[in-house]
Amino acid sequence: MLGTLDRRRCVQTIFSLGATLGSQFHWQSELAAQIQATGKRRHLVILWMPGGPSQLDTWDLKPGHANGGPFRELQTTVPGMRFSEHLPALAQWAHHLAIVRSMRTKEGDHSRGTYLVRTGQAPGQPVRFPAVPAAIGKELAPSTTAGTPGYVSILPSTFLNPSAFGAGFLGAGCEPLTVQQMGEGAMGQKTTEDQDVTADSNRMAELQVENLRPPSDLPEQRTERRRRMWNMLQQSYAAPWRGSPAVVHDTVYRRAMQLADSSVVDAFDLNQESEEVRRSYGTSAFGQGCLMARRLIEYGVPVVEVALELRQNALNWDTHQDNFPTVKRLSGILDRAWGRLMQDLHDRGLLQHTTVLWMGEFGRTPEINRMGGRDHFPNAWSCVLAGAGIQGGAILGRTSTDGREIIDRPVSVPELLATVCRAVGIDPHRENVNEDGRPLKIVDGLPIAELLDVTANG
Repeated sequence: MLGTLDRRRCVQTIFSLGATLGSQFHWQSELAAQIQATGKRRHLVILWMPGGPSQLDTWDLKPGHANGGPFRELQTTVPGMRFSEHLPALAQWAHHLAIVRSMRTKEGDHSRGTYLVRTGQAPGQPVRFPAVPAAIGKELAPSTTAGTPGYVSILPSTFLNPSAFGAGFLGAGCEPLTVQQMGEGAMGQKTTEDQDVTADSNRMAELQVENLRPPSDLPEQRTERRRRMWNMLQQSYAAPWRGSPAVVHDTVYRRAMQLADSSVVDAFDLNQESEEVRRSYGTSAFGQGCLMARRLIEYGVPVVEVALELRQNALNWDTHQDNFPTVKRLSGILDRAWGRLMQDLHDRGLLQHTTVLWMGEFGRTPEINRMGGRDHFPNAWSCVLAGAGIQGGAILGRTSTDGREIIDRPVSVPELLATVCRAVGIDPHRENVNEDGRPLKIVDGLPIAELLDVTANG
């Protein structure tokens, strides 16, 4: 039998929980009403930093401490918000940024960490969980616009854990459309430093979706005849006899044909932009990817992801050695491209409808090793949110003076991903059914109220 003190605590806990949930439902409903009232579709841009970027050299510097390194802090447009001196363009957009300095996971392995932060699920489970960007793309995809993909992944670094980037049990119809780099340095070919076509240089990186258009020497009439024949063969192969591979094959081909016939094809053609605009994003593959992301959003694609690598399948943020020159270089590429993307989205009236998420799979150790590098550190790291639905100028969480511990408001991956869902107007607890008929939430976590802006005209 409960004692008087235990009963009192129980009642207090129930009332406290009720008040918390009531507050959650209030601002969630308010944000949903804001989005519905505008009639504007939301978009999500993910800036993926494979390898685990150093939080102490980007968003959470420790000046004056032995762990701090040589970089200086830069004052931003938000009083009290300071970050790396190598991010000056983004400092001018700080009033649209929300920095989370207290991310924490238990996964310090690249493959496992990538799976966790992208799916919101612990690795090693038998269920084929979808990447959250794929689930969001499914919810935001314009069902009335044939050929518009729900999720486009530019320069995806899938080699460590492909399942962290796919649609899982959502099926082939929700798989991302991938964009790769053309020419030297693409498709995993090795290059020397001065041949690296993804670095900022005078040489412009070129991106493409392979086989997006029919061969130029194939007359349109012949292409149409081939399509009719393919449809006839597919229809004669009755659905009751189709296994899963056949359904996937059919889905992929139909998506490809719809895309090839749609106006979205033009969004992938960066040559439609002026030389001045292209160079303003930087000549790197990441810079050109950010420009393509802006174009795709203008054409109605709901979810676009761009990865920052100096070479394909190279975890350049994995700075076990030469951390500081590498992070300086990467920060320059990031700052130029992301800063210009923010400017373009703002000038075109798209920022108020577009949420941005910057993150990697974990952070780096506060201690600097003997090779001038930082090692894997999932205990306390940073990510950044921006744009629509986000409380600009916010800083959430705090780490100790040495950077080793979180001393205020630890944030879990499900909380972060649920916040992203809510920012784009999606209920993170919306359920999809897996192959076994089991209903599963998009994200099993609560959004963070302090990071959400329900007053913005979204």
